[in-house]
Amino acid sequence: MAAAAAAAAGLSWRRVPSSTGPVPRSRHGHRAVAIRELVIIFGGGNEGIADELHVYNTATNQWFLPAVRGDIPPGCAAHGFVCDGTRILVFGGMVEYGRYSSDLYELQASRWLWKKIKPQPPSVGSPPCPRLGHSFSLYGNKCYLFGGLANESEDSNNNIPRYLNDFYELELQHGSGVVGWSIPVTKGILPSPRESHTAIVYCRKDLGNPKMYIFGGMCGCRLNDLWELDIETMTWSRPETKGTVPLPRSLHTANVIGNKMYVFGGWVPQTVEDEISARDGEWKCTSSFSYLNLDTTEWIDLISDCQEDKKNLLPGPRAGHCAVAVSTRLYIWSGRDGYRKAWNNQVCCKDLWYLDTEKPPAPSQVQLIRATTNSFQVKWDEVPTVEGYLLQLNANSPAPTVTGGTVVPETALLSSQGIKLDLHSQTNNMVPNNVQVTSNSLLKLEAKENITEPENIVTQDATKKNHLDSRGFKESNVPSLLPACTLGPQISANVAELLDLDIRTVNPDASVSSTVSSTQTMVTQQAVKTESSSTNGAVIKDETSLTTFSSKSEVDETTFIMPSTKVSIGQTNNSTVHLSKTTPLRQMATVKTRERQWYDVGIFKSNSALVSQYYLLPEEKSSISNKVENADVPDYSLLKKQDLFPGTVYRFRVAAINGCGVGPFSKVSEFKTCIPGFPGAPSTVRITKSVDCIHLSWEPPVSPSGNILEYSAYLAIRTTQVHENPNQLVFMKIYCGLKTSCIVTAAQLSNAHVDYTSRPAIVFRISAKNERGYGPATQVRWLQGKVDTKCNVKCDLSAL
Repeated sequence: MAAAAAAAAGLSWRRVPSSTGPVPRSRHGHRAVAIRELVIIFGGGNEGIADELHVYNTATNQWFLPAVRGDIPPGCAAHGFVCDGTRILVFGGMVEYGRYSSDLYELQASRWLWKKIKPQPPSVGSPPCPRLGHSFSLYGNKCYLFGGLANESEDSNNNIPRYLNDFYELELQHGSGVVGWSIPVTKGILPSPRESHTAIVYCRKDLGNPKMYIFGGMCGCRLNDLWELDIETMTWSRPETKGTVPLPRSLHTANVIGNKMYVFGGWVPQTVEDEISARDGEWKCTSSFSYLNLDTTEWIDLISDCQEDKKNLLPGPRAGHCAVAVSTRLYIWSGRDGYRKAWNNQVCCKDLWYLDTEKPPAPSQVQLIRATTNSFQVKWDEVPTVEGYLLQLNANSPAPTVTGGTVVPETALLSSQGIKLDLHSQTNNMVPNNVQVTSNSLLKLEAKENITEPENIVTQDATKKNHLDSRGFKESNVPSLLPACTLGPQISANVAELLDLDIRTVNPDASVSSTVSSTQTMVTQQAVKTESSSTNGAVIKDETSLTTFSSKSEVDETTFIMPSTKVSIGQTNNSTVHLSKTTPLRQMATVKTRERQWYDVGIFKSNSALVSQYYLLPEEKSSISNKVENADVPDYSLLKKQDLFPGTVYRFRVAAINGCGVGPFSKVSEFKTCIPGFPGAPSTVRITKSVDCIHLSWEPPVSPSGNILEYSAYLAIRTTQVHENPNQLVFMKIYCGLKTSCIVTAAQLSNAHVDYTSRPAIVFRISAKNERGYGPATQVRWLQGKVDTKCNVKCDLSAL
C-alpha cells in the first residue's frame, strides 16, 4: 500500500544503506545546513548533548570530522543554525538541562574556524534572552529570530517554561562578523508564542516581496497555524490556504525546494476514531509528509499519518530530526522515535534518507576529451545529486567531400549554444578549467583563478612527449595570406589532447605542462575541421590571398521524450551504474527525431565515458514513439553492439537520472572519429612575451608514420568582413617550418583581430602535416586585458 501510494505521489525515498567514515551517534534536537554537496550537522542530544561538528559528503557518501579550531562552542540542542555562503551562524539552544544560551558563534567552514561573536544590542529594548526551540532564518544580509522557550527560573534545576513570540533582526557584515541586533517595528497581529516551530523564507522569482512563513510549534499544545511576514513591509498576516492542512505538530522540519515548503515528521496528536484527542498526553511521532505550494498557498498531502509501511520503503516516524536540501534532493537524518515515551527514555533513529523532489536538469553538452579512429573519450559537467547519466548517440553519414580551394585546418563547431568543461588539475600551477564553445565555433579555455594583473600565462595539455629534432624553420616578416577556401557542411571537433585527471586516463609523466612568465593569460584548446578523404586536411599552396572561415550553426532539435518507465538495467561496461528496479526511467532506447535515430551508449555513474560501441535495438523495437509508461525496455546484456567507424560524424546527447526518473537531454554535440594516417594536433602551447615580440611554442603531436613534415601557425586578423560578421574569421599564416616554435612580431600583432565572443582574446591556430596532409589544429585564445572598442591591438607588447 505504501509503495503504491508513494509511487502515485511521485515519491521515491531512498535509504542510504551504508557509508564510510565516522558516523555520528544518533540524536535529536540537532541542526543541519548544506554547503554545496556537504551536509554539516551540529549539536543535538542523546545521553548527553553532542558538541562535535559532523560533515556528510553527499557526493562520496562519506562522513568526516573536520579539525575545528578557534572559539569552539559548547554542545547545544534546539539551537538556531543558518548558513550564509561558507559561514555558519549558531545562536542559542540548550547547553544543559534547564540552562539555555543566548550566545552567537560563527564558523568559517572554508577554514573550520570558530569565532564567538558579540553583536551590538538593540538601540531600543533588550537583546534576545537565552532560549531554545526558536527559529533563526536568513535572507540577504539579515537573520530573523522568532519565538522559542525561555526558563523563567534562575535555577536551572527548577524549570519554569515561558513561551516567546518576540521578533529580532540580526544584521550581518559581509564575509564575517555581525553589526548587531534590532527590534523591527511590525504591522499586523504577531503570531502567538511558541517553540519548536519552523520558519522559512521564500521569494517568488517573477514578482513579490520576500516572505517568511512560520508553521506549527508548541505552546502547551501543538499548533498547525501558518503565519506570513512580508519582509519588505514588516507586515504579519494569516494567509488563507487550500487543501488539507497537516495535523498540529512540533519538532518537525520545513525545507524550501523550488516553490514548495516540504514539512516532514514531528510530534502530532494521537487520533482515535478519526478524531484528534484533546488530551495533551495523547501524542506520537509521525512520518507524515506534505508540502505547501508557496505560490498558491495550497497544501498537498504526500504521505498521510495513517499510511502503513510494512516494507520499510519510507522514513519511519520521528521528531527532532534534521532535514536539509542539497540541490533538489531532501536529506533526513536521525531524530527521536517512539510513542508516548518519556523525555529520558527516547529511542533515536540511526538512518539517513533522501528524496529527489523533481527530475534533474539537463546536463551541459557532451564535450570531447580525446578522439581516435574508433572511439571518443567524452565528458560533461556534473549535475548535483544524481544517480547516473544516460548517454545516447546518433550516427551521421560520413562528411561530404570538400572540393576546390585549400584551407587552414579549421577548429571544431560543437554547437551554436556553447558548452563548459571543468578540468581539475593536480598541479600547483594555475590551470584553466573552463572550456566554452560559442556560436562562432571558437573553442576556448578561461581561467577561473584570481589574477591581479593580466600578466600570467597558463597552458595545459596531456600528450605523449614525441620530441622531434629541430631542423630550422621558415618565418616571414611580411605576413603571408591564405587563399579563400570552400568549407564542407560537416564541421566537427577533435579535442584530442585535453587533460582530465578525474578519469585517470593520462600518463602522469605527460599529464600537465604549464608555464608562468611575464605574459598575458593564455589558454589552449585543440580542435579539428573535418576534411574529406580526398583532401584530408588542407594542404597549403598559395600564400597570397585571404582565407575565411564560416561556422555551421547547430539546428535546434525537437526530441520526443517518453514518460517515466520502470526498468531493470543490465551490465553495459565497467563504468556503468546499476539502478534500482524501482527507479522510474524514460525509455532507454532509440528516439527518432527528424528521421534521426538515437541509440543508447549506456548508463554511467560518473560524468565521463569512453565510447567505442553503442547498443542496437531489435527491428521491432527500433522506435519508441508508441511506447507508454512502464513499457518494457530491452536488457542491455541481450542487445547487439555496434562499433564506431573511422572518419564518421556522431552526434551525442546526455540526460541525468535521479529517483524521479530521467531528466531532459542536453543540447546536441557533434564529433568525428579520426581518419587513419593523419597527425594529431600540436599540444602544450605556450606564449612567452619579450620586449618587441611574443614566442609561440608547442609540443609535437602523435603521427602514425612517426614523421612531421612541417608545422603551420596562423593568426586571426582584422578585416572588413570580420567586422561585419564576427562569426567569420580570417586567418593569416605567420609561420611554416619544422621547428616547434615561432616568433610573432609586434607588426603582425598590430593586425590581429580581437575576438569578443566572451572575454577579449587574440586567436592563433597551429597544425602539423605528415605524408597524408594536415591534421587537426590547436586553437589558442590569448586572453587580453581592456581593449578599445575599435578592436585595435596595441603594438607596445609591454602594455598587453
